[in-house]
Amino acid sequence: MSTPAALPYYVAFSQLLGLTLVAMTGTWLGLYRGGIAWESDLQFNVHPLCMAIGLIFLQGDALLVYRVFRNEAKRTTKVLHGLLHISALTIALVGLVAVFDYHRKKGYADLYSLHSWCGILVFVLYFVQWLVGFSFFLFPGASFSLRSRYRASHIFFGATIFILSVGTALLGLKEALLFKLGAKYSLFEPEGVLANVLGLLLACFGGVVLYILTRADWKRPSQAEEQALSMDFKTLTEGDSPGSQ
Repeated sequence: MSTPAALPYYVAFSQLLGLTLVAMTGTWLGLYRGGIAWESDLQFNVHPLCMAIGLIFLQGDALLVYRVFRNEAKRTTKVLHGLLHISALTIALVGLVAVFDYHRKKGYADLYSLHSWCGILVFVLYFVQWLVGFSFFLFPGASFSLRSRYRASHIFFGATIFILSVGTALLGLKEALLFKLGAKYSLFEPEGVLANVLGLLLACFGGVVLYILTRADWKRPSQAEEQALSMDFKTLTEGDSPGSQ
């Protein structure tokens, strides 16, 4: 099955945006926040970097797997999709541990800001989404009809969680700037300008990923062998016959 002519360019653009925003996050933390270290006052900086890599870049790439690998075996694509998501979850968990541990050491309050509430919501939803997706699509137990009924919900919640992740990152970025710069934020401080550009990159990356996902003509086509396997699976598990469809 041929690949739509414009799709590779949009995917390449999304990767350029994603890698740039990760690099710019590291640059921001290095130039204006002292860098990254675990056992020091710089432990907090592990949090934004892990979230940019995990819940933004890797999550976005996991959503694009079915657009990029259009002709590979469905099972292989599923495994890659799941591995990217679990990698994103693991890195995000490191980021959460870093910020909670930092707050504990400093005696700061936890979970009082809108950013923190949204962040916990995103992480919990993401974990549940991965767990349910694994149970339905990778673990050999769910019936064909159950998978079919859940698939639309899985796609919807995947895109929704990604949007929430981008929004939560923007909230956290703004919060970090206001805490440090305060009134100086309005004076076009270099850190504020750089962070604003980072915010635009976050929004653009999210927009491009969602555009690729919502183009109906860019969806992975059903291949003949996959349709045959689906019918055989349904016949074996539910007693239906291909001729009854």
